[in-house]
Amino acid sequence: MEKWVLRNKKADFEAIMKRHGISECLARLLVNRGLTEEMDIDLYLNPDYQNTYSPYTMKDLTKACKILEDKIDSSLPIRIVGDYDVDGVSSTYILYKALTLCGARVDYEIPDRIKDGYGINEHIIDGAYEAGIDTIITCDNGIAALEQVKKAKRLGMTVIVTDHHDIPFVMEEEKRYLLPEADAVVNPKQEECPYPFKQLCGAAVAYKLMEVLYKSRQIGEAELVPLREVVAIATVCDVMELTGENRILVKKGLELLRKTKNQGLRALMEKNGIAVENLSSYHLGFVIGPCLNAGGRLDTAKKGLRLLLSESKEEADKRAEELKGLNDLRKQMTEEGILKAVSMIESSALKEDRVLVVYLQDCHESLAGIIAGRIREKYNKPAIVLTSAHEMVKGSGRSIEKYNMYEELTASGKYLVKFGGHPMAAGMSLAFESVEPFRISLNNNTTLTEEDLIPKVVIDVVLPLGLITEELIEEIKILEPFGKGNEKPLFADRSLKVIKLAVIGKNKNVIKLLVRNQYGKEMDALYFGDTEGFLEALSDAYGQNEVDRAFQNRDNKLKLSLTYYPSVNEYNGSRSLQIIIQNYLPEK
Repeated sequence: MEKWVLRNKKADFEAIMKRHGISECLARLLVNRGLTEEMDIDLYLNPDYQNTYSPYTMKDLTKACKILEDKIDSSLPIRIVGDYDVDGVSSTYILYKALTLCGARVDYEIPDRIKDGYGINEHIIDGAYEAGIDTIITCDNGIAALEQVKKAKRLGMTVIVTDHHDIPFVMEEEKRYLLPEADAVVNPKQEECPYPFKQLCGAAVAYKLMEVLYKSRQIGEAELVPLREVVAIATVCDVMELTGENRILVKKGLELLRKTKNQGLRALMEKNGIAVENLSSYHLGFVIGPCLNAGGRLDTAKKGLRLLLSESKEEADKRAEELKGLNDLRKQMTEEGILKAVSMIESSALKEDRVLVVYLQDCHESLAGIIAGRIREKYNKPAIVLTSAHEMVKGSGRSIEKYNMYEELTASGKYLVKFGGHPMAAGMSLAFESVEPFRISLNNNTTLTEEDLIPKVVIDVVLPLGLITEELIEEIKILEPFGKGNEKPLFADRSLKVIKLAVIGKNKNVIKLLVRNQYGKEMDALYFGDTEGFLEALSDAYGQNEVDRAFQNRDNKLKLSLTYYPSVNEYNGSRSLQIIIQNYLPEK
């Protein structure tokens, strides 16, 4: 069951169209994104690095920069401690590349997902101390490492924390935030940090610090380009909101990536058959990111980092091939895990829970988050997937908009040994005997209602098929890059008569329709979702006989209301308009 809602924001569309030289459709799409002020629309339509916020306003950033300069000038050894996901690998790359260019004695350590778990730990601190490291700088982690930072300080090391995760807190009279006792803590989410944009990923925070360091060392802006490219990848892969400053970082970053000189990234695009000129946020999130992530999931995250640092085509090709192979294996293992999880939910009382907690004992722990994400999508409920790991249970959760997972975990924190994350995603570890009490606690304490769990389909514009043109499709591309907070616009047309119906594709996983609207406009429509479910819905509404008639290209009673995204189909040199179906409702 879905609830279809039409966005109906009011504004002076005529004035917006005139002022910015755009169509009414685009004006409506901008207003639907909350953009009505002239300056906001202008920034959105013309994103530029000049319009990003000054890094100098970020708390402790200049302090951290000064510490790094002193260490570089004194030739003291610095160790970067990153994390094993794309954001962590990208952050590590940015700091390593930039500090090396600035003449630092620098190396890096990335925790092993299985052996070490998330973030800096005592084992890593001991290793740094034994290696004679003077300064530790974290990236994409460290904000929750209170004891670990204390230990490093006790051993006489300087510690800089750069992170973007939520600040840990305890509930007393009110929330009391807990910060590590580092020499500098750079994280825009700190209460007393005046930096205006709080939604940066870890790589963007690291980039901001290096931007100031470059200026201080009088290194030219051209050297920021390789860093900016990687910030774009990390922002998309860490599912940051693609609004405000993040939109600029990704939109401009994609332009740089299309002509990147990074050997590793070029090789990865080549191995995955990505046409560089068509590179989009989709490729970052669903092709490049998963390959960079595959090292950290099934082997070591250092493989992804070494790919980014590749200096020759031969080296890059070899590393890209290896990461693609690991990602292919990861995909296969993920599908197996999803089937198991769905089977467990469907065959038990779990199906009634509002917060899904699934214990997949033999699942590779690095896949828990991906499987949780897919379960969340299927049921539109917060989902946590737990798995066995070193006499413990580890897990990863993915949430829905109405459920702040980090805060809900805090409320059930007595069952957890360790946890951290965001409102939309979290990681945790717990004892085996706590699994069931934890599940019960989350479900007993949740304020989620039935209404919260109904997927809401928000339509931007009701656009009859006859108004779709190639010019409009080109104009809509101005809104890219699409992603969280800047979703693809959704159009709709109602009472579309099905003229023809076919199942196509190598794996018979695409439905192709020829539809006609009430004004007589005909167009091809493609559906890439659950083909069995689609055909079942038609059969339930009209009977199998009518569905068979549509397959035979005969007159039938099938009628659909559709939400869609318009596109151009290019085939054998000819171009035709088509729509890609997102949601469907059979009309009785």
